[in-house]
Amino acid sequence: MRTMATTGAAARGPVGKGPVGKGPGGKAPATGRPEGAARVARAGGEAAVARTVARSDAGLGGRPGGEPVGVLLRRWRELRRLSQLELALRAEISARHLSFLETGRSRPSAEMLLRLSEHLDIPLRRRNELLLAAGHAPAYPRTPLGAPPLAPVLAAARRLLRAHEPYPALLVDRCWDLVEANASLDLFVSKADPRLLEPPVNVLRLSLHPDGLAPHIVNLGEWRAHLLGRLRHQVRASADPDLAELLAELTEYPCDQPQPPVDLPGPGDVVVPLRFRHEAAELAFLSTTSVFGTPVDVTVAELALESFFPADDDTAAALRRLARAADGDEPASRAVGAADR
Repeated sequence: MRTMATTGAAARGPVGKGPVGKGPGGKAPATGRPEGAARVARAGGEAAVARTVARSDAGLGGRPGGEPVGVLLRRWRELRRLSQLELALRAEISARHLSFLETGRSRPSAEMLLRLSEHLDIPLRRRNELLLAAGHAPAYPRTPLGAPPLAPVLAAARRLLRAHEPYPALLVDRCWDLVEANASLDLFVSKADPRLLEPPVNVLRLSLHPDGLAPHIVNLGEWRAHLLGRLRHQVRASADPDLAELLAELTEYPCDQPQPPVDLPGPGDVVVPLRFRHEAAELAFLSTTSVFGTPVDVTVAELALESFFPADDDTAAALRRLARAADGDEPASRAVGAADR
């Protein structure tokens, strides 16, 4: 996998859909830990499989009876803020030919569409839609999560999730729906209303909903602004209607703290941290986002692993204590407190 970004605690945690835990056909990690995260995981894995098959392909086009491929090409070019000449130079074709493709005077070949898609940085899902709009077969498979070809992918993700203990980590799909998680995610999900943990569990909704994690986030205004800005960037880059719907929903959630218009560092900060209140302690997290580096399958291309790390020594010590308490090696009353020295 390839690490793409580092921020404060993750919530790429992709509306209102999403699971935690074990993937279809797989088993939840054997940790002897509480049922919280594993319970959500079991329900989530099966829901994730169904979504990869049933979720609609609404978007810029690509469905029978949708808009012409030339119109879609022009919209992608304008979304990337390129002139016809700039795109033509990058793709090594004439601007005249590109104009003919966009106006429908010429029908693009599959090879031409894939070449233009590469230079427009169009997601694999949308490349298939362009191909379908032009009357060609999709080039990239969309394999269900539980299918045998994806077994090595899920095995790799589960290995990373287990290895990240005692720190929380989770696997999400393109809409920030939870697909897999390790047992340490229980630190977060145990604070949420059970209704938000019904599959599909959407990580962003869980994070910002007033019945979810929001009341426990110390720097909610800062964190909310960061997440909404990140999601807004995703919507602009992908033109994904599901993400646009999610953004509209999350924007309506209440927040009683000021929300900075841009991410700015606090004293000593190098990333935007997530400051989370657990029992009597304030825990601080940063995170990394990792994706598979060479995907040629739509499902694989849309998976991302969010790994939470302690942002200070006290948080690291508290997480170790929580893990020992969950395993029965330490009284729960001492799980969160003064840092180990």
